[in-house]
Amino acid sequence: MLTQYADMCEKLLAIPVVKGAKSPSERFAGAEETFTIEALMQNGWALQSGTSHFLGQSFGKAFDVTFQDKDGKQQDVWGTSWGVSTRLLGALIMTHSDDAGLVLPPRVAPVQVVVVPIPPKKNDEEGKVALNDALDNLVADLKSKGLKVKVDDRDYVRNGAKYFEWERKGVPLRIELGPRDVKGGVCVFKYRVGSEGKETVNLDEVGTKAAEGLDNLQEYLLDSAKERLAGNINMMATYEQMRDALEADEASNYDGPGLYLVPWKCDAENEDKIKEECKATIRCYPTDVNEAGMWEGKKCFYSGEDATHMALFGRAF
Repeated sequence: MLTQYADMCEKLLAIPVVKGAKSPSERFAGAEETFTIEALMQNGWALQSGTSHFLGQSFGKAFDVTFQDKDGKQQDVWGTSWGVSTRLLGALIMTHSDDAGLVLPPRVAPVQVVVVPIPPKKNDEEGKVALNDALDNLVADLKSKGLKVKVDDRDYVRNGAKYFEWERKGVPLRIELGPRDVKGGVCVFKYRVGSEGKETVNLDEVGTKAAEGLDNLQEYLLDSAKERLAGNINMMATYEQMRDALEADEASNYDGPGLYLVPWKCDAENEDKIKEECKATIRCYPTDVNEAGMWEGKKCFYSGEDATHMALFGRAF
């Protein structure tokens, strides 16, 4: 399930995650193992984004739930528990958004493209007809590519206010279409993030260009988040370095110190001491580096004893 979680986060939400196992202190009560995906928010704090639990047979024994095995004998069931929740909405917002508002990956945006028609002068009936025809064709072209489109033709709201509203709501692409654009056979693209300025696009290429641009935007958001995650995992820091960096860290501060991947001897008492001293917790024992034996031959960064794991420490929501 952990791989399914991670794939969903990366492919749909453009959120890269660290896959791993929880320490015994952080496990779900009664579980033999808890596995997690951890995401990094823009302020350098982690967010547990999904968990799955191997419950063993303890819950089967407690509730007297059995099954008949191949030999016809009754056995206590083996249990699992897993699921992701609405906290992923928080992860989505905190991973991508900026001071201007929401930034939504195109694959999960309820509106992928908002079209803002700029009406001609009041007495220009010919211009109105031409604009409406061009608008209908433009929307049909976008929808033919499977895109979710909204036309904002409210005549009581200024164009600037419309632009601000849809930017704040995180719509990935805004298209502007006015009388001069129609005469020139073009329209104007403005992406929420990922490209500077506006782009002039031929009307007969709108659907293709928009689909390509939104795919590029999805990749841009994922690549940016991956770069942030990789750049904010501090490797092999001393405990004193981590403590000094994290003890005064606040959730409201951006560009925080991030996460710390360190050799660790599994010890619940020491884990509690670290939490008291600098509010850091073990987010997980990352699967990749622990399966590779990266901890072997290293000393625990806190106790100085032989390490048993590589642990990912950090502040968390």
